[in-house]
Amino acid sequence: MKNKEMTKTDKVSKTLSKIVLIILIVGFALLAIGVGYCVINMMPVDAKDSTPITFVVDKGMGKSAVVDKLKKEGIIRNALVFKIYLRIADDSIFYPGTYSLNKSMNAEEIIKIINSGDKQNDEDISITFIEGKRFPYYVGKISETFGYTEEEILKVSSNQEFLNKLIDKYWFVTTDILNKDIYYPLEGYLFPDTYSFKKDASIETILETLVKQLGNKLEIYKNDITASKYSIHGLLTLASMVELEAVSAEDRTNVSRVFVNRLEKNIPLGSDVTAYYAHKKEMTVSLTNGELDACNAYNTRGTCAISGLPVGPICSSSYSSITAAINPAENAYLFFMADINNKVYFSMTNDEQVKKINELKKQKLWPE
Repeated sequence: MKNKEMTKTDKVSKTLSKIVLIILIVGFALLAIGVGYCVINMMPVDAKDSTPITFVVDKGMGKSAVVDKLKKEGIIRNALVFKIYLRIADDSIFYPGTYSLNKSMNAEEIIKIINSGDKQNDEDISITFIEGKRFPYYVGKISETFGYTEEEILKVSSNQEFLNKLIDKYWFVTTDILNKDIYYPLEGYLFPDTYSFKKDASIETILETLVKQLGNKLEIYKNDITASKYSIHGLLTLASMVELEAVSAEDRTNVSRVFVNRLEKNIPLGSDVTAYYAHKKEMTVSLTNGELDACNAYNTRGTCAISGLPVGPICSSSYSSITAAINPAENAYLFFMADINNKVYFSMTNDEQVKKINELKKQKLWPE
């Protein structure tokens, strides 16, 4: 009887031992997975991308806000893991200032720089480009900041060897930019953002950095772009038109769809902004009827309007407009207009469009 009781006890003991062992194994496995996940998410976003990114820590900004901003600007992989690491294993102080970071830095390197207060080198130059501007604006900003003449910059930007290098290196830069009717080959390919450069940065380096940043922004949409019926050059062209025709993100997606609807019905796009670009005029002046009706690879207005999209982009687009071009809203509108307050109105027919314009004129909301 005693032996039987011992046998039962032994069995229970062995069963408990097995359960404990399984729990330990599962626990260690989960711990290993958790540690592995954290380690991966503390690694660089892109070990090969050392493009300088100007990162500003504002006065009074807490660690959590700094981490959220690092994630938003694509400098770290995972904000939650970063925050947990800071809480558990690091007592760093994030000093206010402007820092030069890049995507090839791991979490510890980023923390070390911001914690040290080692602000952007005085030899570095920070430069900000605004969206919705034409290529000559970029040329002027680069000339003003780095001392190159505008002629030098224009020469490099249209250099065949340099352009072919970009085409070979970046998936989104195609031979479309070499079209002889395009005014500036890199129009629409320079992404508007804040950059940090060495004072002696070459023109090639500056231009390529802006092109590369566009690629960084497009990467998330690479599959959508590949699946689109429009080329990447066409999408950037569409985005540039959307940029100048609407302000809000919602309006931009709807305007984008209007253009797509017209393209699908083989109706001229009828966009004023393309006519202005065709004549290299600012939209603060009026175009003559002759200019509106002029034959040009950019002009989508008037009696000589081209069929389809212009030959190339007409400005550098914001991320919002690029997104709208790739993913337009769903609507059946064929017309739109904006009043003096930039409010956009959509119509199904030309009669509706004319009626709305007359209403806006009576309300003194139509531009003279």
